[in-house]
Amino acid sequence: MPTDRKEAAKRQREARRSDLARQREALANGDERYLPARDKGPVRRFVRDFVDSRFAIAEFFLPMAVVILVLSVFGNSNRSLQNISLLLWLGVIVLIVIDSIGIWIRLRKQLNTRFPNEPKRGAIAYGLMRTLQMRRLRLPKPQVKRGERP
Repeated sequence: MPTDRKEAAKRQREARRSDLARQREALANGDERYLPARDKGPVRRFVRDFVDSRFAIAEFFLPMAVVILVLSVFGNSNRSLQNISLLLWLGVIVLIVIDSIGIWIRLRKQLNTRFPNEPKRGAIAYGLMRTLQMRRLRLPKPQVKRGERP
């Protein structure tokens, strides 16, 4: 046990650093023991696998946004390009909302049948937020391939 305050703070920083490193490693390979609290548990694991096993329009939002942004920048001089970019924005947002509602309904049904007695609070929102991230950038890393059953 350190008697010096500076030494105690240094040890505490090192312990925190090693915990964060362990958490990063768990996020990379899905080790359930060291995941942060928001990602732990069988319900959250199922939600991750459910979302990762299918395509979602929302995960392509950022690349589509870049394309639409480029169109709108070049559309400043061309009115028709500006109209096309506005219609694309509207279309993308409508498609994301429709896809998210479908995922929400299917995920809620699956959660209620697979985990009838477990708390599911926030699980659907967790899944929908995960769809907004590009698959490569998701943490914890996807453990299932597209098309596999969760």
